[in-house]
Amino acid sequence: MAGHSGSKVVIYAAIAGNLLIAVTKFGAALITGSSAMLSEGVHSLVDTGNGLLLLYGLKRAAKPADASHPLGHGRELYFWSFIVALLVFALGAGISFYEGITHILHPEPIRNPFWNYVVLGASFVFEGVTWWVAFREFRRHKGRLGWFEAVRVSKDPSVYTVLFEDSAALLGLAVAFFGILAAQLLDIPELDGVASIGISLILGATAIFLARESKGLLIGEPAMPDVQRRLLAIAQEDPSIQKANGALTVHLGPVSIVAGLSIEFEDHTTAPEIEACVVRLEARLQEELPEITSLFVKPQTTGGWERRRKDLEAVAKAGA
Repeated sequence: MAGHSGSKVVIYAAIAGNLLIAVTKFGAALITGSSAMLSEGVHSLVDTGNGLLLLYGLKRAAKPADASHPLGHGRELYFWSFIVALLVFALGAGISFYEGITHILHPEPIRNPFWNYVVLGASFVFEGVTWWVAFREFRRHKGRLGWFEAVRVSKDPSVYTVLFEDSAALLGLAVAFFGILAAQLLDIPELDGVASIGISLILGATAIFLARESKGLLIGEPAMPDVQRRLLAIAQEDPSIQKANGALTVHLGPVSIVAGLSIEFEDHTTAPEIEACVVRLEARLQEELPEITSLFVKPQTTGGWERRRKDLEAVAKAGA
């Protein structure tokens, strides 16, 4: 769980901030009757629930392997991240869209709009703080990668999920502000409903993006290229191995990788020596690449591995 300490800080900050914001937004919506403010309240409430689900996913993912799950529970985090994306779409975007349509069809002028602006300003401050916490953590994780590339290759959805939710929240606050202001200045209450629809579109786009990233992790994504290169280098250094042909890896969690090695052993290597070699490999990986939690070794000639690699490439091209 140590590897998730930064993620937890981000999620705790998001939960606290969103809960406070949700209460104030619902209060303002009750006082003023603003559709956009009610949509924003729903948005913040959904984000609070999503943070709790991510925490639950982190807790479940940390459970050790057992007879029913011999490779551990790491993908629980990916499952709950996918559920978060569905909730953002179904509850956040769906309710906001419904509220916007209802307010357009049955418009009501906003009462006491001053309170909307007060709450929007306070919400922007709270949301900005939680966004900055998530931004700093994600920047630390991404290293020298570009922002979108870092999201694409990231194996820990908890940090970038909070970052994108908070970014959507800031955009939603801006849309709500301009919608309420336009409805007041132009005396067109329907614009308040239009702002709600704008918020729903932002949430919908965010949900689709998060669902797409979570789907890839659920199906199974390989380890980063530098991890695979280091794995092969460690294997190649063992005296019993003639050649490390290649590796197949898949993430079961942010810090849980299952690896399969294709290895061509020296011709004179006996079965007990092969067993000792595998034990040595596991010991070195535990020390240098602890994220590889399960290792499977397949004795295989170079020609056999090349045929397997070409088959995988052909399947990938056909799927594209």
